[in-house]
Amino acid sequence: MARQDGQRRDGQRAPGHGTWAERDIGDQTGTTVLITGANSGLGLRTAKVLAAKGATVLLACRSEERGRQALNDVEVVAATQPALISLDLADLASVRRSVTAVRDLTGGTLDVLINNAGLMGTPKGATTDGFETQFGTNHLGHAALTWLLMPALRGAKAARVVTVSSLTANGGRIDLDDPFFEQRRYNPAAAYAQSKLANQVFTMELDRRLRAAGSPVLSVAAHPGYSDTGLGGAMARSHGNALARGVIRTGTRLGELLLAQNSRMGALPQLYAATADEVTGGDFIGPRGLGALRGYPAKGTPSRTASDAALGAGLWALTAKLTGITPDPE
Repeated sequence: MARQDGQRRDGQRAPGHGTWAERDIGDQTGTTVLITGANSGLGLRTAKVLAAKGATVLLACRSEERGRQALNDVEVVAATQPALISLDLADLASVRRSVTAVRDLTGGTLDVLINNAGLMGTPKGATTDGFETQFGTNHLGHAALTWLLMPALRGAKAARVVTVSSLTANGGRIDLDDPFFEQRRYNPAAAYAQSKLANQVFTMELDRRLRAAGSPVLSVAAHPGYSDTGLGGAMARSHGNALARGVIRTGTRLGELLLAQNSRMGALPQLYAATADEVTGGDFIGPRGLGALRGYPAKGTPSRTASDAALGAGLWALTAKLTGITPDPE
């Protein structure tokens, strides 16, 4: 008879049960993991957990100062020496340099890529390459990084690409003809939702193409629900108007204090996506609570839009055109 309490015969809670947590992560010795935005929030929590489990963690950060501090924090708990990678997702030249650094450090093999970094609700602006800031950073930068690192991922036995999205993607719309809000009025929230929907659409399209190519690499999406990610503070700092900064900061902190789960819980979906044995390509991992806002991780169902193969193919082609990078797999 099947056990009903979520316990294995060895007494440990089975992965994927309703209360899957950090304790369920197995030994990660010999695994190399690259985490973007690892200097704070969910990225830093994920880095600490995986490093403590034995993984060699590469912290990809834009700010060298904040990256160094994060590296010091991770070193305290790490079983294997972590390393810092300089990465600015808003600059494709920086993305290329970071890929070279990763290859030099790892010998050309990478087990897990966690596309965690992100900007939220910023004023209209442009990346170094002229892309709208949120779409350029959250989607195009990560897509370029993923494609350029694919040879290293294929060099591992069972590599994974975990791309972190957001519940706001449910209200997003991708305009393939106007991704930078040049013809339509710019709205920070709409731009953020578009970029996070693009993360999901890219994840599902990458999964389809990996499967078609017969590749063992898994492409998985995760989202933290409503969590204290630190993005609210960054959003507030990005606004030049002092009143706007104050309103955003106050509203964000109030919401986080009353409703949000902490970074320990918020990081669980991406940790589950990166490590759990039962994860398969195309999975969408998030909190299992009401509205997927909070709780322990579980497999969910991506939106119909995120799973739209025609939209996926269109975004894939547009991303290749804008970045000038040959998609991998082609």
